[in-house]
Amino acid sequence: MTIAITGATGQLGRLVVAQLRSKAPSEPLVALVRSPAKAADLGIPAREADYARPETLVGALAGIATLLLISSSEVGQRAIQHRNVIQAAKQAGVKRIVYTSLLHADTSPLSLAPEHRETESMLKAAGIPFTLLRNGWYTENYTGSVAGAVAGGAFIGSAGEGRISSATRADYAEAAAVVLTSAGHDGKTYELAGDEAYTLTDLAAEISRQSGNSIPYKNLPEADYAATLAGFGLPVGLAQAIAGWDVSASKGALFDDSRQLSKLIGRPTTPLATTVTAALG
Repeated sequence: MTIAITGATGQLGRLVVAQLRSKAPSEPLVALVRSPAKAADLGIPAREADYARPETLVGALAGIATLLLISSSEVGQRAIQHRNVIQAAKQAGVKRIVYTSLLHADTSPLSLAPEHRETESMLKAAGIPFTLLRNGWYTENYTGSVAGAVAGGAFIGSAGEGRISSATRADYAEAAAVVLTSAGHDGKTYELAGDEAYTLTDLAAEISRQSGNSIPYKNLPEADYAATLAGFGLPVGLAQAIAGWDVSASKGALFDDSRQLSKLIGRPTTPLATTVTAALG
């Protein structure tokens, strides 16, 4: 029963492929990617499949039993691109779709949520058995700024004292591999998040502890944080979005204490301290 992974050369996709090869080495796998040449190192067959080019999708999905639809990276284009994939999956006779959605997508105030809600609705209407993996925040979304915080002497954001239940990409990838290779998940929605919640003040304290420097957390008004990020060279729209996500985090949008992720993977999620260590190199 062949499993296909969209976006297989992305940061999450590569980890899912590695997990599947480890957990189910006899399972036939196919990478669905825009550029098959970039998938040569994955060690599995690759087919061209571009979310934005429907003509590439039906053929790419031929003979696929289970599809992991990793959400598109193109915010604002996601809904139409996901529709293209779901329609092609139906046409190609795909038997099951697993989709990487957003934590509490049905109620989340995050600006990312509407496209995930729309995709979930499309899946419900498609008539193909599906599973929703509502992934919380990646710890790497924050620890990617660790080196800059150490260099600049402070960790900045707009999340206030909001508690963040993040997990690593590897944790979410393992959960996807478990669902893809075991039965009993059809029709289920999993709210996936880290076991231990933290604030950005906690994160700054951990960076200070490990680096040996005093790195305070500096909470900024949303507009100031967006302007600072834009000053670092981020596109203005992305800078504003990141600042807005932090404000949503301050109101609890990234918190979940159900521990469904650790239950799925059969181990605790990766501790914040471990990810900070990796970020400090």
